[in-house]
Amino acid sequence: MASYSLNQAAVEHARQLIDRRQYVLDSDWGEVQPNAAAQNDYLAKHDWTEYAAWHLGLTDGANDETKARYAFGYGDFRRVHRSGLIACVYRASEWRHKKVELAAHDLLQHLDATAG
Repeated sequence: MASYSLNQAAVEHARQLIDRRQYVLDSDWGEVQPNAAAQNDYLAKHDWTEYAAWHLGLTDGANDETKARYAFGYGDFRRVHRSGLIACVYRASEWRHKKVELAAHDLLQHLDATAG
């Protein structure tokens, strides 16, 4: 099983997006989660640091500047999705990646408090 480190820059990015009210409260994460083509399109116009900011986890041992390095996506490259944060909490909890789970949970609580 892969191990992950928390991507603190992504946590800060998500918090800033929430504070700026750049979020979607009701979506089907399976439908809106960026697929491989959307990720490639984003990377064609942005650098790896910007791509990484959309992922709460960093795969330990994976090379930087590869998609394999970045895990636990939470948004659509424009907005945070509540359903994306829920998916992160669930997946991280399921596989016992505690730091990612807790960060996603804290972001979800911040989103809910901000949204009202």
